[in-house]
Amino acid sequence: MIRQRRHPAATQRTTRLEAFTDGVFAIAATLLVLDLTTHSLGEVESDGEMWAALGGMSLLIANFALSFVLLCLLWMVHVQQFEHVARVDATMVWLNNGRLLFIVLVPFATNLTTEYSEFLAARLAMPLTFFLAILFGWLQWQWAVRNREVMLPDLSGADAAAYGRGALSAVIIGALVVVTAPWIGSWAFLLFLLDGLLTRLLRGTDRD
Repeated sequence: MIRQRRHPAATQRTTRLEAFTDGVFAIAATLLVLDLTTHSLGEVESDGEMWAALGGMSLLIANFALSFVLLCLLWMVHVQQFEHVARVDATMVWLNNGRLLFIVLVPFATNLTTEYSEFLAARLAMPLTFFLAILFGWLQWQWAVRNREVMLPDLSGADAAAYGRGALSAVIIGALVVVTAPWIGSWAFLLFLLDGLLTRLLRGTDRD
């Protein structure tokens, strides 16, 4: 960590934090494919058997694609937010590290959900991992907003609140995914399609 003692708020620029975060996201997304490459198709002696073997990987492929897309969305949110973050402090860094802790667990959680889907703990692995990553991302943004004069000097209060509503919407939906996943499995992630609607509803609540 680079210490810049001259700054009164004991903060640092975001360059190295962003680079580290980008690297962790990239590695986590890449490791997801290991489940596909290490999966054995068994004995295949014809095209029909090959297609059947690939069909048997449908859940594995679906969960791989789902986790990859969710990781990309989380990274995109990170990029959008850090377009406005000018400086970070130790609390911000550790909140970011907390989020990355769960990002690196995504490949493991995805494998667990796929291989042991008959067990409750396994069905919760993916939803809970993503929920905690989203939660830390929201806490990180809330901390930045709390210190907006230093961390978000070019962002208006209204725009900061708008980003906050989007992050809160993701937290709420993530919690709903955790609650419903034991019954409907990975289909619960379709609840994220309601993110835009919920964000608008939260905006209406703010006006009231």
